[in-house]
Amino acid sequence: MKKTSTFKSLGSLFLFAISFMLLSGFSKFSAQSTKMIKNVVLVHGAFVDGSGYRGVYDILSKKGYNVTVVQNPLSSLQDDVDATKAALDRQDGPAILVGHSYGGSVITEAGDHPKVAALVYLAAFQLDAGESALDWAMTEPGSPKNGILPADDKGILYYDKKKFHEGFAADIPKAQADFMYASQGRFAAAALAAKVTKAPWKTKPSYGIVATQDEAILPSIQRKMYKKGGSKITEIKGSHAVFISHPQEVADVIIRASKEVK
Repeated sequence: MKKTSTFKSLGSLFLFAISFMLLSGFSKFSAQSTKMIKNVVLVHGAFVDGSGYRGVYDILSKKGYNVTVVQNPLSSLQDDVDATKAALDRQDGPAILVGHSYGGSVITEAGDHPKVAALVYLAAFQLDAGESALDWAMTEPGSPKNGILPADDKGILYYDKKKFHEGFAADIPKAQADFMYASQGRFAAAALAAKVTKAPWKTKPSYGIVATQDEAILPSIQRKMYKKGGSKITEIKGSHAVFISHPQEVADVIIRASKEVK
C-alpha cells in the first residue's frame, strides 16, 4: 500500500511537471506571437517641422511606443538622411520608419539602416533608385492650388502664403495653417531634385497612405508609386497635412505595421 501511494504521488508530481512545462511553453509562445515593434521614427517633409506629428506622437506614446521625431535640416537630402540615421542609431531595437511628403525621399535613402524593420510612406514620395521627388512630381500636371514658389536666388523654396491653407492643409483650421506657414522650414530646392541611390522597400515591408484630397502630391501619383512599390495601401480622406488632421488613422497604419512585421 505504501509503495502504491508513493507511485501515485510520483505520478502526480510528474503530471504536474509536464503540465507546468506545457503551460510555460504556451505562455512563451503566446508572448512571442504577440510581440510587436515598439520603436517608431517619424520624419517630416518640406515646408514644415516635426511638431506637426504631435497628434500621432501622443496616440502612439500612450500605447507604449517609443517615438522619435526627426528634425530635418532641409538643407540637402544627404543632411536629412544623416539626421534620420542618427535617430535610428539611438533606437534600442528594430523600428518602423515613417516619412511624410518629401520625407519619403529621406526614408528611402535612409531605409537600408539595419534597425529599419518597415517603412511607412505618408502622402509621400516612394522612389526607386535613380529617381527624385521632382521626377515623380512632374509626371502629371500640378494642382492649381499648389503654392510652391520658384526657388529664390539662394536656391530656397517657399510656399505661397495665399495658397498654404487651401493647397497644403485645407482640412485643419486656418489659424493653425497660418502658423504652419509662418514657421515653414528653409527648404533647399536641390533636395527635391536629389536622386536616391537605393530602394529598401524592395526587401523590407512597406505601407503607403494616400491622402485622397492632397493638392501637393496628387493622390493619383501616390497610388502609382505605392502600387509600383508593392506597398500595403490605406486611403484617408484628407489634405496633404493628413498626419495633422487624421492622426488616429495615420497611427493605426503605423500600429498595424508594428504588429505585422516579423
